[in-house]
Amino acid sequence: MKTLKSIITTLFLFAVCINYAQKVEYAGVTYLVKGNAIFMNKIDVTNTLSPEQQVVIKNKLSEEILANKKLKAAEKAQKNAEKAQNKAEKKEKAAEKQIKKAEKAKDKYTDAQNKYENELKKHQKLQEKGKLSPEDEVKWQKKLGDLKSKIDKLKKKL
Repeated sequence: MKTLKSIITTLFLFAVCINYAQKVEYAGVTYLVKGNAIFMNKIDVTNTLSPEQQVVIKNKLSEEILANKKLKAAEKAQKNAEKAQNKAEKKEKAAEKQIKKAEKAKDKYTDAQNKYENELKKHQKLQEKGKLSPEDEVKWQKKLGDLKSKIDKLKKKL
């Protein structure tokens, strides 16, 4: 039922567009051209017009149809250009996002390296002073190993 309604609506709109597209204004009067017949206010005036006027009216109709086609083609080209521009903007945003992601990964890597170096210095100072028990040494080795593995993971992400 819905498809039938949509088909009927489409046909109606198409018929309206066709009728509208065949209207021509010449010498201040609006004519309707259907095939070879020319109507004015729904009255056939083809025979009352001179052949030159008929040719001028039909040529004007052809010019209007051609102008409409050119206008539609220009609108379509503009829409395509807008779509291409939107696509380019999306690609640019994605590239910017990727750059930010890379910078963030680089910052995390640098931070992890600094933390590892600081912890390593602390460990060495405590070890030089002799303040590390065997249990503390195991904890420090585990901690330094974890930091080193974190650095390796971050390096792979770069």
